[in-house]
Amino acid sequence: MKARHLAPHVFFRAFRSLKNRNYRLFWFGQLISLTGTWMQDVALGWLVLSLTDSAVALGLTMTIRFLPALLFSLHGGVLADRLPKRRTLLMTQSTQFVVALTLGVLTSTGLITVVIIYVLAGIRGIVDAIEGPTRQAFVPEMVGTADLSNAVALNSTLFNGARITGPAIAAGVISAFSIAACFYLNAASFAAVIGGLAAMRLQELHLMPRPSRDKLLTQLREGLRYARSTPGVMVIFLVMAAIGAFGYNFQTTLPLVTKYVLSAGASTLALLFSSMGAGSVLAGLVAAYRGRPSQRLLLAAAGSFVVLLALVGLSRWRAATAALLFAAGFTGVLCMTAANTRLQLQVPWNLRGRVMGIYVLLFVGTTPIGALLCGFLADHVGGGGATGVRATIVITAGLCALGVIAALAYARRTAAVTSDAALPEPEISEKARQRAAVSTADLEKDPGRA
Repeated sequence: MKARHLAPHVFFRAFRSLKNRNYRLFWFGQLISLTGTWMQDVALGWLVLSLTDSAVALGLTMTIRFLPALLFSLHGGVLADRLPKRRTLLMTQSTQFVVALTLGVLTSTGLITVVIIYVLAGIRGIVDAIEGPTRQAFVPEMVGTADLSNAVALNSTLFNGARITGPAIAAGVISAFSIAACFYLNAASFAAVIGGLAAMRLQELHLMPRPSRDKLLTQLREGLRYARSTPGVMVIFLVMAAIGAFGYNFQTTLPLVTKYVLSAGASTLALLFSSMGAGSVLAGLVAAYRGRPSQRLLLAAAGSFVVLLALVGLSRWRAATAALLFAAGFTGVLCMTAANTRLQLQVPWNLRGRVMGIYVLLFVGTTPIGALLCGFLADHVGGGGATGVRATIVITAGLCALGVIAALAYARRTAAVTSDAALPEPEISEKARQRAAVSTADLEKDPGRA
């Protein structure tokens, strides 16, 4: 009897934040849209290799794709604090729809070139620099603090669930139809997330008064000063900077592993992405059930991920590589979820957008450095080919290890142990809440007032 009741209890505890209508609309819309995005990412990498047969060109595509996050994520964090988040997300998702549709039309008509791919990748990156911090900071507005850790973990689950289904669907679509069909399907998938955002009930959002309207640079400095003076935040940033720059370049490395190390095609590429995604989904569900993560879990997961990444670089067999990627996906998402949740729980509400902008800068914005490095090393170390690809992964794993060691040393030196208890909602008067609700409603109607 006890065993029969355990499974439903575990299920409802792991998915408890979905009882919130606004978050439920957001979550399912993102699940569909992100599946399309992963389809596009797999198809785009294969398209670049088909056009150029160059690891450098693939690495440069990823560099251009993520460079705007390096340049503009801090500004995106300020906008996340200033602008109504739902409205901002509607605008960014609509722009991403146009980019995906343009890719589909140009590819299907044979007009696509590498230069055009670079331009569209840059546009997508600029939009993501605004959308990333806004999406991260929007989660507390949907669920409040009580279910925040669960919602952050479920966000990781949906992201990596899409990583399983997206590449698998992409491989089938490419084989049965064409690369362009993946871009068209991604464009169609944006209807789900745009529709979900449009259907939300504004009165059910956990609105906060907007921060003071200081100059942009003043607000940037305020966010940076808070991060620099908070040891627990700095530990997270050291870990995520290293792993973001050198560890999570799978969109660059996995196509290279597939083509040069395993001598395989699109179906194997989909298997590798899906294996990693399966481990990631499992980790997301474990994190959603566990609740608040500790700093020890963050550092242990990061260290395990680094070791597994090095082993991926040493593997020469398809089954072993897939198994290692499953484990790397599990530990990588435990690390990411712990980092994101701990940030969201300890950062003051009025600085949340800016601090998440720094997080996006370090974890996503540093990707161009690693992507370009991966492409260069893969072409030049050991004469290129399979040897160059394997050496590249081992080298980048070593660089990740340096970051994790630095974070561990900093944590010990500063005794950077922060409270694992969720911060309570800030003390805000009813009058201030009414002003926040009115100003947000006004901005929804007229975003130019921001």
